[in-house]
Amino acid sequence: MQSLRSLLMALKEVSSSKCFGGYQKVFSHDSKELKCRMNFAIYLPAETTDSQRVPVIYWLSGLECNELNYVQKAGGQRFASEHGIAVVCPDTSPRGCGIEGEDDRWDFGTAAGFYLDATREPWATNYRMYSYVTQELPQLITQHFPALDTSRQSIMGHRWVIYCLSITMNQLCQLN
Repeated sequence: MQSLRSLLMALKEVSSSKCFGGYQKVFSHDSKELKCRMNFAIYLPAETTDSQRVPVIYWLSGLECNELNYVQKAGGQRFASEHGIAVVCPDTSPRGCGIEGEDDRWDFGTAAGFYLDATREPWATNYRMYSYVTQELPQLITQHFPALDTSRQSIMGHRWVIYCLSITMNQLCQLN
C-alpha cells in the first residue's frame, strides 16, 4: 500500500485563474481515506507568500454540490482577497466509486457525503468524509501550501453548521 507521503506528492493542478489579485485553483489527488480521486478548490489571495502566511477557511458546501459550488455561486473570493484569507473547498462526497445505488438519489450517495464516516458496507469503504476533511485534506494543504498559516484555520459552511448543531443537540439530550 502506498504511504500517505507518496499519495500527497501526487497533487495535480486541474485549473488556475487569476481572481481579485490572487488565484482560484482546483487540484485533484488520490485520497487514502476515500479510496478514489478527489478534487478541491483553493483560493490563494495575493498576500500568500512564504514570508507572509495567511489564515485558512475550509468551506463545506451542502447537498448536491461539489468543490466549485462556493467558487461559482458565493463570490467569496473578493472578501477573501480583501482580508487576506485562503479558502479551501473540498468536494462534498466521493465520486465514481462504483457502489450500487450511489447515483440513484439526490440526498444519499454521490454529492451527499454529509461529512460523516459511514459505518456500514458498502459505504464504509469510501464514504469517510469526516476523516477526509478533518485529517487528510488539512495534512495535504499543510504539505503543499506552506504559505498558509494552518495555526489560524476554521471550518465554515452549511454542512458544518448542521453537523455542529447535531453534536450539540445530542449532548443536550444526554444531559436530560
